[in-house]
Amino acid sequence: MPKQKTHRGSAKRFKRTGGGGLKRHHAFTSHMFANKSQKQKRKLRKAGMVSKGDFKRIRQQLSQMK
Repeated sequence: MPKQKTHRGSAKRFKRTGGGGLKRHHAFTSHMFANKSQKQKRKLRKAGMVSKGDFKRIRQQLSQMK
């Protein structure tokens, strides 16, 4: 059986953390900033963590990543 390949789209979107978690970027950051509050824009700057429900599926997609 052939090896499972890393999903290249996911590899570009997620990074592993030192503790084994997965880091992700926030949505809603590309346009229409006049309609968002300063607090919302400030919180969108920082990276988020992948939720517990999605973690297993995304980790499998990144299985070949170091």
